[in-house]
Amino acid sequence: MKTLLINTLWCTLFLVFVSFQVTAQEIPKYDYLEVIVIQKANNSGKVKRIKVEAQQSLEGKQITIKQLEKLVNTSDLLNFMNAANWEFVDRQSIVSEENDPVWMSYIFRKKK
Repeated sequence: MKTLLINTLWCTLFLVFVSFQVTAQEIPKYDYLEVIVIQKANNSGKVKRIKVEAQQSLEGKQITIKQLEKLVNTSDLLNFMNAANWEFVDRQSIVSEENDPVWMSYIFRKKK
């Protein structure tokens, strides 16, 4: 009887310890948002337009597509997203021809 009680106690302690380990190693989940910035070619990077498509990560958030598309330059975009607690992750650009506009894709993430 005494060994059964001791074994039960050890099993209980083991399960409690394992449950703390599992919750401590949880991977954070993020919402990702893509913002397209269209810049003029050969004109020191002046922004022509900021375009945001409807994305699932914007649902229920305080920022809207209209707010983002009203921004004038990329520094305003980065400051706005930083103030809304969105973290800048990556930027990629697409240039097709020498005088064509430059399409920049800015990726932001926010913890769910």
